[in-house]
Amino acid sequence: MSKQVAVILSGCGVQDGSEIYETTLTLLRLDQLGIGYRCFAPDIDQHHVIDHRHGEVADGERRNVLVESARLARGEIEPLTDLDADAFDAVILPGGFGAAKNLSNFAEAGADMVIQGDLVEALAAFHEDRKPIGLMCIAPVMVPRLLGPGIAVTIGHDPGVAGAISSMGGLHRSCSVGDIVVDFENRVVTTPAYMLATRIGEAATGIFKLVDRLDELMDL
Repeated sequence: MSKQVAVILSGCGVQDGSEIYETTLTLLRLDQLGIGYRCFAPDIDQHHVIDHRHGEVADGERRNVLVESARLARGEIEPLTDLDADAFDAVILPGGFGAAKNLSNFAEAGADMVIQGDLVEALAAFHEDRKPIGLMCIAPVMVPRLLGPGIAVTIGHDPGVAGAISSMGGLHRSCSVGDIVVDFENRVVTTPAYMLATRIGEAATGIFKLVDRLDELMDL
């Protein structure tokens, strides 16, 4: 496996961490293409813990983002501070509300959000080296703050989130669930995934396209 991709997680579970299906589909497609990967997550407390059965905050419960992300990675995970962009050819951020609660505070602050410091440092190195960056679901909302203004991304067609991206200087492109948006100049690829998907097969179509396009960009 000559190509290597870093996958950055934000916990485990759609409502307070990384979306499990999106993460699994990403890792599956990387493996199918013969691309190696390693998972990373920030070693910080989650914003909060959600009872995924009832959709309610579990008062008084605290969980660590790195520890929870290890569930998805079957224990094979490292702190985000250990991510060395020089060792990888691309990076992918699955979605899930951990991106808006743990990797950033978009869920609370909207367009005034702040990005988690370790993520800013990690992504800056990939962007400066012009290595492809893939983001899915809600994660693309961070692009204007992470990588700068004027980069085309998609979260599907949610008007509120699209408006926030625009107000931060980003360029939002409407997109169907099974498609991708590619900013070739900045080498950023995005797909709506579960911002629009109603079943796992729909999410898989766009996610596989995203990974396939990153594979192509790694050769350029």
